[in-house]
Amino acid sequence: MNIYNLVSFAGIFVLIGVAWVLSADKKNMNWRVIGWGIGLQILIGLFIFVVPAGSKLFLFVNDVVVNVLDSAGAGAKFVFGRLALAPGQINEAGEESLGFILAFQAFPTIIFFSALIAILYYIGIMPLVVRAFAYMFTKLMRISGAESLVAASNVFVGIESTLTAKPYLGRMTHSEVCTILTAGMATVASNVLALYVLSLEAQFPKIAGHLVSASLLSAPAALVMSKIIFPEGESPETLGIHVRPFYEKEKSLFEAIINGANAGVKMIVGIVALLIAVLGLVALVDLGLGALGAKINLLFGLEAEWSLKAILGYVFYPLTIILGVPLADAGTIAKIIGERVIVTEVAAYKDLAAALQENTLHYPVRSAVVTTYALCGFAHLASMAIFAGGISALAPDKTHAIAKVAFRALLAATLACLLTACVAGTFFTEAKGSILFGE
Repeated sequence: MNIYNLVSFAGIFVLIGVAWVLSADKKNMNWRVIGWGIGLQILIGLFIFVVPAGSKLFLFVNDVVVNVLDSAGAGAKFVFGRLALAPGQINEAGEESLGFILAFQAFPTIIFFSALIAILYYIGIMPLVVRAFAYMFTKLMRISGAESLVAASNVFVGIESTLTAKPYLGRMTHSEVCTILTAGMATVASNVLALYVLSLEAQFPKIAGHLVSASLLSAPAALVMSKIIFPEGESPETLGIHVRPFYEKEKSLFEAIINGANAGVKMIVGIVALLIAVLGLVALVDLGLGALGAKINLLFGLEAEWSLKAILGYVFYPLTIILGVPLADAGTIAKIIGERVIVTEVAAYKDLAAALQENTLHYPVRSAVVTTYALCGFAHLASMAIFAGGISALAPDKTHAIAKVAFRALLAATLACLLTACVAGTFFTEAKGSILFGE
């Protein structure tokens, strides 16, 4: 274990301290949730990064995801032809790839994975897995069964995970609502993982395995941070009770495929709309900041960079250091982690891929691994609006509670993603780099 591993380990407790400072009720800490949440993360981290069997399972999962992605690309290549070829690929007609194109190579996989998850729900595999995770969270952490269900579902799906606890939403406490929002923003849907894999696979061959392990680590992290930021002060209806997920099963397998594919299309439209709107607005704001910054630099003889990315980079710089990112890379990585709050994790992962491709990182293996875990979540402003709006639609009576806890949930989700990065940074070493990075 080197100095960076020790920094990452210390960062776990620093982040817990930051969450406590931001807590709505500092005297009401659920130490059982905190202890078991961190304990589960450490056990998962040990298994993946230290235990030989865990490393083998990690590589197996990575290969499975990559092979499934190859299958997902078959439909895209039929529809879009040469445009769907990943960098370096050549089709049967001898045509070479035109390079990475997000719309034609990454987005179609979301439709495929949405259909695949729908199939797994229809045949009963996914509900069993969700129930197993929910049971573990409920019994070990002594939280409500309803919020455990949502947290467990978020390991695999996105906003639709809220439906698993639909019968209980209207009677949830403020802390439960905060937990549901946090779990949604601290994790990522499995169908979107494909998007990140394709964005980074060329520079980070084992990215798929890390994203899967990040999804597993983020669920207990979300529970820990949400219960520190907004502790339970009421009496949840399903406290300590294991409840079954609410699920409206399709009438046939083909109907499940159709509905899953349509859900994937809706997600793509939402992602495209967000990227176009948010990135455009950020560019507009950066124009204003650049003009103002140029005058300030001239007036005071400075050479500072003036942009939202740069400002967020300064804000997240100390947090990036405690993740165990080497100091030589902290400035670059802080900007990438910070920008996720505004421009979403999709753009942040693209910038990480660019940094790796352009060799701007001094410690590319460690910095990329830690950053991958830190970015693996929907912890940004747009997602906060989406999740808050989605839950409000399902439980209109909870609109006031959602508005009260939404921003705190975003803080908790951001800290949860950083906590997951600290756990990964604690156990990842350069000795494992060639195996778990893909050098």
